[in-house]
Amino acid sequence: MADVDEVLERTIGALLDQRRPDASICPSEAARAVDPEGWRELMPAARAAAGRLAAAGEAEVTQGGEVVDVATARGPVRVRRPR
Repeated sequence: MADVDEVLERTIGALLDQRRPDASICPSEAARAVDPEGWRELMPAARAAAGRLAAAGEAEVTQGGEVVDVATARGPVRVRRPR
């Protein structure tokens, strides 16, 4: 795993820790926090980081409020703590 992947995972966790327990974040928030200028290029890595956290049971990826597999989801997703 590349350093940026680890940083994105930690950043997603930190952003979720700063929110209410039932709140979610967009992967773009983590990408922007890691690289405010080049965040768009980090979006695939941010989504992948969310997927790894979901696979580890540390997060859930949702779309329209329903848990989805980020690898197959099309369009915007959100990340939240497991419920």
